[in-house]
Amino acid sequence: MNQFLQQLINGISLGSIYALIALGYTMVYGIIKLINFAHGDIYMLGAYVGFIFATKTGMGLVPTLIVSMVFCAILGVVIEMIAYKPLRNATRITALITAIGVSYFLEASTQKIMGTSPRAFPALLPKGLIKLGKVTITYQQVFILTITILLMIALQFIVTKTKIGRAMRAVSTDTDAARLMGIDVNKTISFTFALGSALAGAAGVLVGIYYSSITPLMGLVPGVKAFIAAVFGGIGIIPGAMIGGILIGIIEALVSGYGSSLYKDAVVYVILIIILVVKPAGLLGKNIREKV
Repeated sequence: MNQFLQQLINGISLGSIYALIALGYTMVYGIIKLINFAHGDIYMLGAYVGFIFATKTGMGLVPTLIVSMVFCAILGVVIEMIAYKPLRNATRITALITAIGVSYFLEASTQKIMGTSPRAFPALLPKGLIKLGKVTITYQQVFILTITILLMIALQFIVTKTKIGRAMRAVSTDTDAARLMGIDVNKTISFTFALGSALAGAAGVLVGIYYSSITPLMGLVPGVKAFIAAVFGGIGIIPGAMIGGILIGIIEALVSGYGSSLYKDAVVYVILIIILVVKPAGLLGKNIREKV
């Protein structure tokens, strides 16, 4: 039981980070039906921006988190305007290929500028342990989970209680009807990219703190896992991305604890296959019949 509780705590900490990244996938897909595979690399750049800022200034977690989130928000808007906006009326496969191209561009550019070797991320949080019997919780895990919960609450407030949030939901439901109602669709889409990218930037900083190391290719595997988490919970549904991310993290931790860490990635991909076969709409998604 102690081992199970320990792995559960580890999984929730890791899964909360997956959830932050998955939220970007699910919001963009909900608005323009685009699977933004460059999103994982925005998360990677958030980690590098946090690394540079913290190293050069010596400031703590909160300023580093804010700078990283602002940079990634701006980057997300720029990518949407340059790469995706001109293709808004193109086929989905065209936009998907473009997203993959943007992903490779960001990875190669980071490798060119920062090099290919891993960088040690600064220790922005105090080190310490909380003992609950034989279960150990690190201060890092507490801080990461707390920050993630606060960001998710803020996101939920923006989406449900603000004017731009209502515009996001309207555009997600029917773009043409939203435009006829006077909603600035382009502004709403740009804000969605900014919001999702800011959360990815925060996740990058948290992962850097969690693993104490960052690389230019660090966004590849977590990006795919976050996408799986979004599909698992129901892509296009914000609570689904949260639930999916945490569940993927827990499953990964349990596989590592009771089996082998070599199989944790394979198990996540098997889950994706099962979900697509059994319930393609995800846990919270609803199957919608298309009228002919």
